[in-house]
Order: sequence, then C-alpha cells, then structure tokens
Amino acid sequence: MANENQWSRVNRNRNMYDNHPATEPPRIPKSNGNGGPKKPRKKRHWVLAIFLWLVVLGIIGGLAGTAVFVTYANDAPNITQANLASETSSSIYDNQENAIWKLSTVDRDYANSNEIPKQLKQAVVATEDRRFYKHNGVDPIRIAGALLANIRGSSLGMQGGSTLTQQLVKLSVFSTSTADQTTKRKAQEAVLAMRVEKNFSKDEILTFYMNKVYMGHGVSGMKTASEYFYGKPLTQLSLAQLALLAGMPQSPTNYDPYLKDTSRATERRNTVLSAMVKYGAITQSQATAATKTSVTDGLQDLTTKAKLANNNRQVTDAYVKSTIAEAKSLGYDTTKSGLKIYTNMDSTMQQYMYDTANGNSVAFPSEDAQIGATMTDPSNGKVVAQIGSRNNQILQATNHATLTGRSAGSSIKPLLDYGPAIEYLNWPTYRTVEDKKYKYPGTNIDVYNWDRKDMGNITMRSALTQSRNIPAARTLEEVGGASAGKFVNSLGVPTNHIPGGQDAINLDASTEQEAGAYGAIANGGTYYKPSYITKIVTADGTTHNYNTTGKRAMKTSTAFMLTDMMKGVIKPNATASDAIIPGLHQAGKSGLVAYGDNENMPDQAIKDAWFTGFTKAYALSVWTGYDWPAKNYIPWTYQDLPAQYYQRVMSYAMQNKPNTDWTAPDTVTPKVRGNIVEYEVKGEKWSNGGLPLVNSLPQSGETPAEAGISGSAAVGATTGNN
Repeated sequence: MANENQWSRVNRNRNMYDNHPATEPPRIPKSNGNGGPKKPRKKRHWVLAIFLWLVVLGIIGGLAGTAVFVTYANDAPNITQANLASETSSSIYDNQENAIWKLSTVDRDYANSNEIPKQLKQAVVATEDRRFYKHNGVDPIRIAGALLANIRGSSLGMQGGSTLTQQLVKLSVFSTSTADQTTKRKAQEAVLAMRVEKNFSKDEILTFYMNKVYMGHGVSGMKTASEYFYGKPLTQLSLAQLALLAGMPQSPTNYDPYLKDTSRATERRNTVLSAMVKYGAITQSQATAATKTSVTDGLQDLTTKAKLANNNRQVTDAYVKSTIAEAKSLGYDTTKSGLKIYTNMDSTMQQYMYDTANGNSVAFPSEDAQIGATMTDPSNGKVVAQIGSRNNQILQATNHATLTGRSAGSSIKPLLDYGPAIEYLNWPTYRTVEDKKYKYPGTNIDVYNWDRKDMGNITMRSALTQSRNIPAARTLEEVGGASAGKFVNSLGVPTNHIPGGQDAINLDASTEQEAGAYGAIANGGTYYKPSYITKIVTADGTTHNYNTTGKRAMKTSTAFMLTDMMKGVIKPNATASDAIIPGLHQAGKSGLVAYGDNENMPDQAIKDAWFTGFTKAYALSVWTGYDWPAKNYIPWTYQDLPAQYYQRVMSYAMQNKPNTDWTAPDTVTPKVRGNIVEYEVKGEKWSNGGLPLVNSLPQSGETPAEAGISGSAAVGATTGNN
C-alpha cells in the first residue's frame, strides 16, 4: 500500500504539471548508491557572472572614455573665422592695381560663396559628405557606414568617416599627417567641428572648405585652381571640369589631370559624377555625357604659363625686392598671407626698361656686364620703375639699383661739390675755378682729370659740363666737409664721415639714391625719399595709405642754377652727348670711375660708369659695371653706355608727358656773358677767390634766345669780393 500511495502521489503531481506545460515537473531524486536519493547539485551561473562583469567593465570603460574625451575636449585649441577663412595669398600690385607678384608659397585667391557654382557645391557634398546638411558636425551614421564600407571594400572610394566640417577643422588648425591622427586629435576635431557648426551656416562652412583645400601645383582653393588650370572663373567651367575639381582634394597628386597617365583622374572624375547622380544633383544622362569628355579638355599649357609667369617675375624682380624691403621697414611681415601691397610701379615703363637692358637697342660690352637703374617722379619721389640686373635667371637676385658700395664717380659732383658751393657760398654759375695742378688736402696725392690735362681758370659751369676733377676737389675744400656732408645727406645720400679729399669725385651711392637726389634738383629743391608703396591692405581689410612728405633740401636758386648748368652736360661738346634727345628740356651728369695704378688694368679701363638725368617729369639714374671688377672692366669705348640707356628710356617715357622747361625763380638774376646766360643768387654777395673772371665754354649753356632772355639783360656781373 505504501508503494501504491507513493506512485499515486507522483502521478498526481505529473498530472498537475501536465496542465501547466510552461513549468517543468520536479525531478525524482536518484539513488545515492545506499538506497537513498542523491543530494541536488548547486547550479554554477558562470555565464551570467561573465555578462555582469562585462557590463561593469563597459560602464567603467564608458566613464573612463567620457572622462578622457572631456579632458581632450578641454585641451582643444581655439578656432576662429580667421582660421577657417583661408586668406588670399599676399600679392603686390602695380600703380593700376594689376597683380605683378605673389608672395606666398601657396597660390590662393579667395572665392566668395556667390563665385562658386551651385553644381560644384553639390559635387563636393555628394562626394565628401552626403549628409552634410543633416548633421551637426559629427555624423554617427556616416561613421558606421564608413566602417561597414571599409569592411566591404566599396562605397565609391569614399570610406572616410569624417564630415566636411571635420575635414575643414583638420585643414584649419591641425596637421593632416597620418602620424598625427591620434585619438586625442580625433576627439578634439569632433568637438571643434560641432563648435563650427554652431557658429557658422552650412554655406559658410562649405565655402571655407572649398577655399581651403590643396589642389596641387602649389595652388589652394578651387577658384585659384580654376584660373590656374583653365584660365577661367568657376562659373564658366563645364560639368566635367567641375566634377574633376571637386574630386581632386582627396589626392591632388594622383588625380592630377596633367599626368601622362590620366586614368586615375578620369576614374575619380567619373566617381564624382556617379555620386552626384545618387545625390540627385544631376541626371544619369548628364553624367554619361560628362564622362565622355576627356579630363584634359580645356586645360592650359602649364609649360607656357610657367614660362610666361617666370618672365613676368624677371621683369619686376628688382622692383619687388625693393618693395618687400620697404614693407618690412614699415613693420609688415611679408611672409604672412592676406597682404595686398599696392605700388607706384608703371608696368609699361618697367617692361620697357627691362627690354632695353636685355635687348639689342643698347650695346653692352659682354653678357656679364650688369646694370642698375631707378626712375622716379621728382614731384613726389615715387619710384616708377627699377631694373636691378640683366641676363639674370635667378629671382630675387642682386639688385644693382640699390647697391651702395660702388663709387658714383663724377655724378656726385653736383650733390657734394657744386650744390653746396651755390647753397652756402652763393657762387654764381660763372664763378671762376682753377683747373691746375693740385693735391688732395693733407696728402701727397695728385688729382688728375680724365684726360690728364689742365684747362687753367674756367667757370664752374665749364668745370661741370666738362667733368673736370681738379676744380671739383678744390670746390669741396672751399665749401668744407661739414657743409658738403650736410647738403648731400639732406638729399638722401648718407655719409659715415665728414667728406673730403677723394670724396669730391669718389663718394659711394646707389641709383635709387641719385634718382631721389636729382629729383630734388628737378622739382626746385624739395627732397622726397624714393618710395615704392602707396598703400597696403591687411588681411582684416584695413587700408593703410603711404605718402612721402617732402623736405626742403636746398634753396630754389640752388636747384635752378644746378639744373641750368647740367643742361650743358647734355650737349654735343660736353661729356654726355649720347644722352641728347632733340628738343627735350633735360639736364644730367655723367660719371666714370677709373682703376687705381696698382689694380693692373689697361689704360682708360672703367670700373663704374654712370649717368643720372632728369626732366620735370622723371629722374633716371643708371649704373653699369661688373660684379667682379677685379676680373672685368668696361672698355673706354663703352663709357657712354649709361647715357645711351638713359636716352632710349627717357625718349620713350616722355612721349606722353609735357615737355616743360624750368622757369627761373625770382631768387636768381640772369647775367649774359660770352653769349651764354649765367645766373647768380639775387642780392647775395660772393667771392671769386681773387681769380680773374672768365667766360664759360661755348655751348656749355643756353644763349639768350634759347633761355628767353632779352638783349637788354645786363652783361657782366657784380661780385662781392674778388
């Protein structure tokens, strides 16, 4: 009975659980081998334990990751509009505001949004970031999609997880090097991308990006690339051309359409077109038609373009070098982008001066013979043009126009000798000077004239037109070094000592300095420092204007009398007959520098040859010589080379300028002597040094008719103390 009752209970229990199939019936204990049931084993929940530990670790890792992310975010650099908006390359412009030189190593012209076609914007978005208008700078969906695409190895070659905004941030404030793509950098990139999205519109971000990307060939920004590759603005490009530009930033070197093998450029262009179809920007038929166009369609010949650009840079090289130096002296960092430097350069004159120096209209003794030349406007000191060398293929090379280590020879005489004599001693143009044997004061060194001859007593006018050395040295001694130094310094020719002795015919100067100094004589006595820059516009759009203020350097009487005497230099019987331009009112002075007796050069060999001349419109100073004068020299037969160069250039320059003569100021009095109109300072006493009065050489000055002086003018002169 007992057994029956036991199994009856078991069966009842089974029936009970049969009515509840979701519940498992209890198991009947097995025997333990001693006739009794086994003890039930405790269940091991090891799977659950592992799961719980993973959850805990995940939470800890998440908290740690968040902490790290926050730390990285707090260390992220600031990002400003200046960082995002790529500045235009610093450029130099001529006086018509035409660009003549780019200063930056990367060429970029910034494009405003309205200069970028809608189709190009669509191409960039379709290719680089289809969800650009939906995310806030970081796109989790794109990241997941990029991960999946990378696993599958597909997605049209656009597997990157970074949004356009993140790419812009990377280009703006971070390095693009693969080695720098650390977790910290990625976190900061994401944070900054969200900041950018918060502060700028989508169109602004897209515009920033399209101006920032590098396009190869030293070009940045799609606008610049359009001009560089096609010679057109973006708005004039075809769909195929726009698609090529949109795809290039990912790898400008591989997708360069100028490569011999253009297959990769073609594939990339077609990839962009396919992306545009999927994006809904164009139809399949439009894409198909565009793919049939060669990627080389419309490309400019870069060889010709580069050669032309290099030639243009050669033409303006010296002027640009002087401009950069002036910009630096004004406190600008010319290595930074965004500067617009506007100059006084007349591109037409610059080109003509360059062509004359490098062409055949003027004969140079050899290919190695060099030139330096500066042209200014006497009324304001603006440098109109400047040539620093010839036959030179090196950019930013030696600028001979501004070198100050070469002797100016006799071209210094009006500035150091005769100018001070008129200014401080009131010498008239006919003042007697001695051209007789003479030694430099305090030395046993004889002074020689270029012809090794003496002319005896002659006028100051004759001494200047015939470029006699002995009278010049005697004049400097009479004026005194202190006064002479003061005078020449006021004209922008510095001295580091009190002039004297050989300085009378041998003071160092540059063509830039002489053009400025002679310009002061041309304008009546006001010195303007030669200037290149008229204004500079900085990256923030601020305009800084620059105008040179003139300073009175000499009396009007001094300027006029020097001019009148130097008119006689450009005469058939004078030292600069090759500078004659028939009918033109002009004046000037030549200068030759000989070698010393111990320099072992042939007789009459010339180390430096000069001519500085002027009209009322222009002053032009010209130097010729060699970089290594100890090895090369200018033959005597080429002594007039600078005057010949001046003659060609000034003839061209004065074609459209008024040919105006100088009018005698009321501070001078004309005196007709020997049929030449001489001048003296009105009402001032002067000394003839106890020497007899003499007449100037014929044709060394103007006749009364040429000068517009009536026959009633007084003949002779009055001296204060003879």
